[in-house]
Amino acid sequence: MSTTDTPARSRAPWWFNLAGQLLEPWVRIRRDPAEPAALLKAGAPVCYVIERDGFSDGLILERACREAGLPSPMQPLSGTRRRRSVFALARRDGWLFGRNRKRSPNEPLGQLVRSLEVEPDRDIQIVPVSIYVGRAPTRESGWFSVLFSENWVVVGRFRRLLALMLNGRDTVVHFSTPVSLRSVMNEAGDVRPERFARKIARVLRTHFRRIRAAVIGPDLSHRRTVVDAVLNAEPVREAIASTAAKERISHAKAWRKAHDMVMEVSADYSHPVVRSASFLLSNFWNKLYDGIAMHHFEKARAAAPGHEVVYVPCHRSHTDYLLMSYQLHVSGVVVPHIAAGVNLNLPVIGPILRRGGAFFLRRSFKGNALYSVVFNEYVAQLIDRGVPMEYFIEGGRSRTGRLLAPRAGMLAMTVRAFLRAPRRPVLFQPVYIGYEKLMEGKSYVGELSGKPKEKESLLGLLRGLKVLRQRYGHVALNFGEPIELNPLLDAASANWRVTTANPDHKPEWLGRVVDDLADRIQININRAADVNPINLLALAILATPKHAMAENDLLAQLELMKSLLEELPYSDRVTLTSMDPAGIIAYGEQMGWIRRVRHPLGDVLMTEGEQAVLLSYFRNNVLHLTATAAWVACCFLNNRRMSRGSVLRLGRIIYPFIQGELFLPWDEDGFCTQLQATIDFFVRRGLLEATGDGRVLERGPGQDDAAYQLKIIARSLIQAFERYYITIAALVKNGPHTLTAAELENACALTAQRLSLLNELSAPEFFDKALFRGFIHKLRESRIVWTDDAGKLDYDRGLEDMVRDARVILAREVRHSILKITPGGDGEKEAHAPAEVAKPDVAKPVPADASSEALHERHVVSEHHVHAHEEVTPVAEDAGDDAPRKD
Repeated sequence: MSTTDTPARSRAPWWFNLAGQLLEPWVRIRRDPAEPAALLKAGAPVCYVIERDGFSDGLILERACREAGLPSPMQPLSGTRRRRSVFALARRDGWLFGRNRKRSPNEPLGQLVRSLEVEPDRDIQIVPVSIYVGRAPTRESGWFSVLFSENWVVVGRFRRLLALMLNGRDTVVHFSTPVSLRSVMNEAGDVRPERFARKIARVLRTHFRRIRAAVIGPDLSHRRTVVDAVLNAEPVREAIASTAAKERISHAKAWRKAHDMVMEVSADYSHPVVRSASFLLSNFWNKLYDGIAMHHFEKARAAAPGHEVVYVPCHRSHTDYLLMSYQLHVSGVVVPHIAAGVNLNLPVIGPILRRGGAFFLRRSFKGNALYSVVFNEYVAQLIDRGVPMEYFIEGGRSRTGRLLAPRAGMLAMTVRAFLRAPRRPVLFQPVYIGYEKLMEGKSYVGELSGKPKEKESLLGLLRGLKVLRQRYGHVALNFGEPIELNPLLDAASANWRVTTANPDHKPEWLGRVVDDLADRIQININRAADVNPINLLALAILATPKHAMAENDLLAQLELMKSLLEELPYSDRVTLTSMDPAGIIAYGEQMGWIRRVRHPLGDVLMTEGEQAVLLSYFRNNVLHLTATAAWVACCFLNNRRMSRGSVLRLGRIIYPFIQGELFLPWDEDGFCTQLQATIDFFVRRGLLEATGDGRVLERGPGQDDAAYQLKIIARSLIQAFERYYITIAALVKNGPHTLTAAELENACALTAQRLSLLNELSAPEFFDKALFRGFIHKLRESRIVWTDDAGKLDYDRGLEDMVRDARVILAREVRHSILKITPGGDGEKEAHAPAEVAKPDVAKPVPADASSEALHERHVVSEHHVHAHEEVTPVAEDAGDDAPRKD
């Protein structure tokens, strides 16, 4: 019978079994993975390896194996002379007061190797097992227990006994993937058994250090040691000397300035403080949230060992810091050092954050060369010591719910620090954080509306505690696909390891690598989005003019959007609420986001006032997931019929700008593939009808249910096109060589703000300068717009083509409103724009077999031709779409 089929009966002495029974009430074991038996290969004997020799570790291992259905470590190892199927890499000399020493590899490993040499057909599975007692005391534990939780210190028997009594109910037994000793021997070739055994022992010790670092954190020295290392680094010494000469101060005074800067920056990580904070936060989160979910975390944890891990989450709230650290800690992963703004270094709060792993940075390094060198060196020291880090590349919290354009300063420091000493590969771990309600929501709206940002202070924090009286629903932390730095460097330069040996050398490709890395991080964050009920409600209900929908319409729209996300998944890491449409509506009412208005002809669900403005934040969280559907739907807002080729052609033109704003993952061909799949989905659902062998697409009349659903989808993206049109109109009206980029950005923001006031647009991000700045940047990147020698903007005829194409999407009244209030030029006409899009001959319908070029020339068919009983409207317009719905 195989040893992996049925666990053999333990042959431990009676006193060992008795001790196990006495220990059992004090210890609760959590296995990682939960079913380690699945790791083993049938037919091969199993030998366990533990890090340290200890009586309690043997008892815990025996029980964990028994509960998991694994072979007993106390049984003789089949085919060898060993009386036990377990050994430790370090053992204690003496019973009471002995010291730990490394066990000679010639003893256990040498025996195993020699036994396999005698029998070439046999194999032995070596299973490394890590045992941690009290890694994370729970809120049921006492405060005293944090002092005896697992760390890097090798403790004596008495301290281990106290740890078991206090923290034994939080014991983790980590089973690693078995190693086939036969396979390793075959790979090593003809090597002496003693030398081979020493090599295996080194590999095992490295493995245990890596697992321990991943579970409880790296073995950090005292803060003073890190500070001394920074101050003694050559770049910092040179910066100190340069500062002393430049400012004409003594070297001692310049050194003190550098010392103060390092102390201002550096974290003072404390295991007891982290565990105590975890103890407190468990109650805090239970009172604040209804649940915190983590998705794809196991994939992230599996990728972490052996890497310098940098967590790069999106930044939505101040609670992001605490949530990430808390969830990582309770999930068995070390808390990272977190880059925090120096504005959070408040009295009382700052020291606690610092001991929890926060290190502080100033908002700007400009004009302070010494601070820049000191901070860069501190980051380099963290990376060199293998300390996991966390920072937000957006540079600040998003006030709109969208991902912000990345600020790559910390990324550049990380990459340069790695290039200086590439000992451990760097892994960037994107994380999407999704909320259902935000504590800072009202302040975000105020800031976007022009109110100054309130400065963080202890008094302000105390005043803000009133928000803790509310409930904030559920939170999701979705771990995206990790990004390894080495492949990016290999793609940039095959010999980067050689060319970057000089720490002062800055290769010309470094900027491109950092920018590419920043974009990939944002894209992978979006690819791990969580779609909660509030996101879906916001997408639907904010797309109506009065933010109100009949209940039947809302149910149908929610079902449509869920089907769209399920049938055309954005990525395999996107998660979607399991609630049905009725449950989503009930949950939205419960959370206070929408209210029900009773009516004899059918209830109406609505949101209004400040709630509608706040709800736009959660629509923007997931806007990228419906971008392809929204574009297709936008093409039919004012048009009854278009060719498939025109939808794709215009999509290619607009895609670079949508991609830059929403961090979409496809290239132009990939986007067109998504558009094709979306069109097919709409055809299957009856929202569009395909004729002419699928080359011509048509929607129903304005009051048709299908047309109404398309309109709701389209309006989630229509404001982006209105912003684009505002930018183009302002530039064209003022003419070339007139405005700088900053002046154009300001004119656009003012125009959008005024348009918002006139049209009751309840979305403050509509006039967010950052979005206009991003669009202008894309225009310049595409060489449609450029800067002349005087710093003014010039443009080519391609901008006029964009004006023409905008008329397909935007209604005439919207375009005229924008042109009327846009500052500059003669304003009442679309200056420098070509004539109206070629009008189709309404007396001649588009033939089914028309070529794509012909379809492009006549891709819009008037409503008067298709439905003669409807009101005659201008070509390419559909005024009837805004008429009241016929329920």
